Amino acid sequence: KSGSSFVFTKTLEKPSLQIDSTLHFQTYRRAEMALLAGIAVATTALAGRYGIQAWQAFKARPPRMRKFYEGGFLATMTRREAALVLGLRESATPDKVKEAHRRVMVANHPDAGGSHYLASKINEAKDMMLGKIKGGGSVF
Repeated sequence: KSGSSFVFTKTLEKPSLQIDSTLHFQTYRRAEMALLAGIAVATTALAGRYGIQAWQAFKARPPRMRKFYEGGFLATMTRREAALVLGLRESATPDKVKEAHRRVMVANHPDAGGSHYLASKINEAKDMMLGKIKGGGSVF
């Protein structure tokens, strides 16, 4: 075996440096989705917090007081004054007048600690609104 020599040659192959573009696109896409999900969660949390604060402020506000008829009565009750006493419009229907009379009378009935004078004025207002009296006077 003289004269012949074995030469081992190694072929070095360069590793492939190609970047898999689909892999990177998917990675960036996942990062974008995570960022968007985080923003959505933060926005929802802030909106919920604002909603809770608004609800608490709404519940804590003082109740709106209803404006009732103020002042003394005229010597002879008019339709306008009768409507103010009952809390109605002058053009209210008889059913509305009866319902308002019942509601106001429950709050001011003499048997429940109310005034006889106010009860008579409430009854006079109902009669005026129903057309039973034409500008009559009060008992008092």
